[in-house]
Amino acid sequence: MTESLRVRERGRVLTFTFDDLVRYHGFGALGGLAVAFKAMLRAFGALSPGEPVSRRAVRVWTPFRGPGARDGFEAVTRAVTDGRYHVDRSLVRTDRGPLLEDFMFRVGVEDRAVTVLLRDGFVTAEFIELARTEDRTDEQERRLDALKEQLAERVLAAPTPEVFDLD
Repeated sequence: MTESLRVRERGRVLTFTFDDLVRYHGFGALGGLAVAFKAMLRAFGALSPGEPVSRRAVRVWTPFRGPGARDGFEAVTRAVTDGRYHVDRSLVRTDRGPLLEDFMFRVGVEDRAVTVLLRDGFVTAEFIELARTEDRTDEQERRLDALKEQLAERVLAAPTPEVFDLD
């Protein structure tokens, strides 16, 4: 069964699959895109069990700077366009170590909010090291692209509750 996100806008329901997010973002940051997709599945399920969330009511706070996550949230919620998506480096969770410290999303809908934390086992040290390398060589870029795809595959293959913890 293909997982999908459902949001409500103007009395109607919009449904988004991961492939829909890829059509919006492209192939540049598939790992971050998959992370955002699963983060929304986990957060929306906790905030509005069984019902679609209101698309324009979703707010996001995260230390994660990647374009894949940003575009994933934007495609589904329009939070970037509407100024409801906030990258805040003070939210870095150093207590989680360098592999996971940025993978935190605080998602709010109306008067409720939850924090979702990526679980260990999805992000590799090689991925973080290459992602944080400035002035990457062409070979490093190709390797990073492969690691992004592998991250996306791992994240998408796992059941959502096994990808993100609620904090």
